[in-house]
Amino acid sequence: MTILELTFPTGRYHATPWGRHVNEGLVEWPPSPWRILRALVATWYLKAQEEIEASTMQELVAALAKEEPIFHLPWAAASHTRHYMPVIEGSTEKNAKIFDAFVQAPPDKQVLVVWSCALSDAQREALRLLAVRMGYLGRAESLVMGRVLDALPEHDERTHWIAAPMVEGELIRDRWQVVRTLCAMPDDQYKTWCLEYLGPQEQTKAGKKGSKKKPLLPEALFGALHADTADLQKAGWNLPPGARFVDYTRPENAFTPRSVRRRTQNAALPTMARYSVVSNVAPRITQAVSVADRVHKSLCKWSDQGQGPAPVFTGKEPDMTPRLDHAHAYIFCEANGPGDAITHITIQAPMGFDERAVYALRRLNKVWGHGGHDVRLVLHAIGQPGAFTQCQLLGTARVWRSLTPFVSTRHAKSFRDGRPKIDPVNGWPIGSPGHDLLRLLELDPRFKGAIIRQCSSRERPFVFGTKRLATLEFQTTRTGGIGRRGNQVGAAFEVTFPAPVRGPIALGYSAHFGLGLFAPVR
Repeated sequence: MTILELTFPTGRYHATPWGRHVNEGLVEWPPSPWRILRALVATWYLKAQEEIEASTMQELVAALAKEEPIFHLPWAAASHTRHYMPVIEGSTEKNAKIFDAFVQAPPDKQVLVVWSCALSDAQREALRLLAVRMGYLGRAESLVMGRVLDALPEHDERTHWIAAPMVEGELIRDRWQVVRTLCAMPDDQYKTWCLEYLGPQEQTKAGKKGSKKKPLLPEALFGALHADTADLQKAGWNLPPGARFVDYTRPENAFTPRSVRRRTQNAALPTMARYSVVSNVAPRITQAVSVADRVHKSLCKWSDQGQGPAPVFTGKEPDMTPRLDHAHAYIFCEANGPGDAITHITIQAPMGFDERAVYALRRLNKVWGHGGHDVRLVLHAIGQPGAFTQCQLLGTARVWRSLTPFVSTRHAKSFRDGRPKIDPVNGWPIGSPGHDLLRLLELDPRFKGAIIRQCSSRERPFVFGTKRLATLEFQTTRTGGIGRRGNQVGAAFEVTFPAPVRGPIALGYSAHFGLGLFAPVR
């Protein structure tokens, strides 16, 4: 018994059946024995001529072509992609729609090709070398890894199916189907076919002008395997010389989608994702709340897979009560360029992104614009904070300064005569932005003992490159939001901690949507 194991590391097998157009969206499955033999011959020419003698290679091909192999196929799915390719005809150019069909098989599952014949030691060693050096099977993007096995591995019908050639007179089993597979003729049968095809005429070279004689054919099957497919089709061959169709049977549900149990992941969930804004006209940082709100809605949409949006984006428990730990996603807009245009968007969630959330983060590539250009995004990475060294919001410092306005979640308190009520502990008016910022800082053990200083709005305290912005230039209300908000417009602060702290730091109203964001100073 001879067993060839084939594994597709990219999880895809691309191969169009003989006689079918690529845009029909069909893929041969199982891989045709004719294609496998041609791949072995090509590998010998490119990578193994010095180690394997030509006579040994010819004997190996003849031995494998004597019979049709049996295939042990893993479960798979038929899929395709569609794209447009430019076609230039003279001075005109048009786009042609192209289908790229493929079989998607698990990268950790193998296709087993089993011949009942026994090879000589030299032939078996040659097959081992060729299998290891084979780079692809089918189209060039259909990468393959091969090896020769000494015995069949243990598996059952839940992981593998058997595709075998039909015997003459055999009835098709229930829920099975017939597929035509291109196989090679045995060497002696090929020689007989050549004599019958040529008849008494003398063979001449193909393409000779004015000659009506039939084209020259290789003397053996090994030579017939060298024929170029384009040349054969140009010459009008409906089948390559030495090839024949054999009916194979396989289960009719070979490509039926099925659920897969995923392995339990012990690694920590990713907590950050970062995007670049690549729009021709990027929104200003003053619109951070609006942009973050649109990003939030898009993520909720993409993460809704029939179970509702992911909790990491909604900020709600399974019973729809709001989370109180603020561990759900924060969406930060950054302007790291020479002006105040948004250049990056960073999403951070202490609770981590689960599978649905990661899927949504990967699908997010743009958000709509209000009467203008869409905001197009390019994902940099999804991972832990240590992987985002370019994000200044993750810096470590003792002094932090407002990057976007801090908006109080409380209303200022005053006496009946209009005098503000002063907190005797810290001296700030109760309910003012400064008083509320101190309250929020005290809630986090990392921030205890912080000292704050309010920046004058006349200074235009928000600095982005060469631009300085005032508080009133920022949007400080989220349309449709239900967060608690005080009656103040917003303010800028400088916060000094007793010891260096690590960011990000975002506090106050709409902190999850880009307001109340601080950047490290020193």
